[in-house]
Amino acid sequence: MKNYDVIIIGGSYSGLSAGMALGRSLRNTLIIDNGKPCNSQTPHSHNFITHDGKTPKEISDLAREQVAAYNTVKFHDGTVIKLEKADEGFQVETAAGEKFSAKKVILASGVKDLMPDIPGFAECWGISVLHCPYCHGYEVRNEVTGILSDGDMAYDFSKLVYNLTKDLFLFTNGKSVLSKEQKDKLALNNISLIEDEVERIEHENGSIRKIIFRTGKEISLKVLYAKIPFEQNINAAGDLGCELTEQGFIKVDFMQKTNIPGIFACGDNVTMMRSVAVAIAQGNFTGAVVNKELSEEEF
Repeated sequence: MKNYDVIIIGGSYSGLSAGMALGRSLRNTLIIDNGKPCNSQTPHSHNFITHDGKTPKEISDLAREQVAAYNTVKFHDGTVIKLEKADEGFQVETAAGEKFSAKKVILASGVKDLMPDIPGFAECWGISVLHCPYCHGYEVRNEVTGILSDGDMAYDFSKLVYNLTKDLFLFTNGKSVLSKEQKDKLALNNISLIEDEVERIEHENGSIRKIIFRTGKEISLKVLYAKIPFEQNINAAGDLGCELTEQGFIKVDFMQKTNIPGIFACGDNVTMMRSVAVAIAQGNFTGAVVNKELSEEEF
């Protein structure tokens, strides 16, 4: 079994960024990734200076090429299914049965979005059904726009999207739980509240054309924002007891440390601010923190 200083689980933006920081610090590092990023359908990435408008794959391919230039960083194609404590550090096991060990582990494994049972939704996800107005809102500003959500989250999200377009619908996909005060405020800002259940999304190659409701009503749209649930890509809580937040993120402190000494986490699995720029910043910081901890232990 090959031993490393650090194993990074996840080779997207945060994992690659952490890998570069560790590689430049001469730490023998293994990045394990299965090549299935959550933004695989997204045509363009925005709000990241120097790379604004590039495809997510262009950014990650260049990042991987640059990280691979450091001979202290190795890559392994696989899916981690088990993470456990070892005599000195931790041991990970992939779906293929391969085992690796390391003194420290960084969970940069991201999250899996759980698509609602609405025909057309998954096909449009990342293309015209969007999660983030900061990442994609400028490109669809002033367009006919919908939000699929309900409750306080929907109300707060409406404020952000209202800044980008005044032609706005809020779809609660059934009887709303919004308060009377919230409904009145939405109406005051001419945001149309639709409580009908969604039957399907009509689209062309992932580009929304209209929302079809069970009542037979149809509303033509350019874009739909959606707040949907997610789950962790790795069973961090079950394997070692990593604590999760109420929202389901891996709980970390200001140094990106989990409640398990030696286990760190960064990227989409720890924050609701899911963007390339944030993931890269967190990864870079986490790599530096891990190197510092190793340096102190070895001194």
